[in-house]
Amino acid sequence: MKKRWPIPRPTEHAALRACASAPSLPSSPSLFAGLVTAQALGDRHGQNLFAHAIVRLGGERGQ
Repeated sequence: MKKRWPIPRPTEHAALRACASAPSLPSSPSLFAGLVTAQALGDRHGQNLFAHAIVRLGGERGQ
């Protein structure tokens, strides 16, 4: 049996291609507005999603 190194992983290449063509995020003010709305409604999942999107965009991080 012949050794193959590195082991080919076609899913790795597909994931890298998908990252390169990821959709752009909305503008920072709209993300902050969504975060404020989610906080007002008590939507913890929405808060988490908006906070992570803001960080991905390069916005502020809170403690």
